[in-house]
Amino acid sequence: MPLIIDYRSDTVTRPTPAMLEAMFTAKVGDDVLGEDPSVQLLEQKAAAIFGMEAGLFCPSGTMTNQIAIKVHTQPGDEVICDALSHIYLYEGGGIAFNSGASVRLLQGNNGRITAQQVAGAINPNDVHKPQTTLVSLENTSNRGGGSCYSLDDLQAIHEICHQNQLKLHLDGARLFNALVATGQQAETYGKIFHSISICLSKGLGTPVGSVLLGTESFIARSRRIRKVLGGGMRQAGYLAAAGIYALDHHVKRLALDHEHAKTIAAALQKKDFVGEMMPVETNIIIFEVKGRFTPKTLAAKLEEKHIKVMPISPTQVRMVLHIDIHTTMVDYTLETLEEL
Repeated sequence: MPLIIDYRSDTVTRPTPAMLEAMFTAKVGDDVLGEDPSVQLLEQKAAAIFGMEAGLFCPSGTMTNQIAIKVHTQPGDEVICDALSHIYLYEGGGIAFNSGASVRLLQGNNGRITAQQVAGAINPNDVHKPQTTLVSLENTSNRGGGSCYSLDDLQAIHEICHQNQLKLHLDGARLFNALVATGQQAETYGKIFHSISICLSKGLGTPVGSVLLGTESFIARSRRIRKVLGGGMRQAGYLAAAGIYALDHHVKRLALDHEHAKTIAAALQKKDFVGEMMPVETNIIIFEVKGRFTPKTLAAKLEEKHIKVMPISPTQVRMVLHIDIHTTMVDYTLETLEEL
């Protein structure tokens, strides 16, 4: 069977042998009863990285985001976010289903919104309008091509939220990519946001899981919502051990994914069938396909060469670099693109 080079997402990764060993040897207990030492260690470790009080291990980033929105809002409230946000586009209508909240969509720059936009979107105290209670940001922005927020922009949004008594949540599914790319400090994020969701099963390469971070009281309320949503897992320490290993060993190597993405992007930009491309800041490449290919026909052509990419719109293809893509695979991809 030929080797498949899968650029569709960084969710397709498999545990490394060392990660599997950590999972096999994990100390476990019943986490719903609060007795799994590996889960507790992961939650404490993740919280400490960001200087936050507590964490909650969940099966997915969708669940951590939806729990945070539920805790921060009441039915009829309004959430401000970018129109490309994962919480709006890719979580099954969960804001409406789980929280009964309205959404104010802003047209940002590659998935990033500004303090000025947030300030202009806050509803007045008017019974005819939903009460604005939460702002949610995404860093990096998936549909923004892996774009990163500057700290100045984050702090400005934080100040607007503080002035208007709004909560500020971060969908940090690829936050470690942003930290590695920008050199920003994790502890700074803990001071800016009321809650942070970090995903372990994307760039960090674990098989399952995300961690929600916040104050002890916020996490206590979140734990109750996790139970209601069916997110309580029993001997989850086998999965938590993968997350602990990833935080210890897989963060710095994200820089290689970013380097690979820039290398492939440079090769793509030379091709006549590639149009506009979003700036490649981290591990995601999103580009327009034109001329002799469509996104679907280009994906089919590459798959003939055992390379998988993802058409994400009638005009765009996405490629995502991750821990399972090695330099030799990138070299083969460059050779294949040269032949197209």
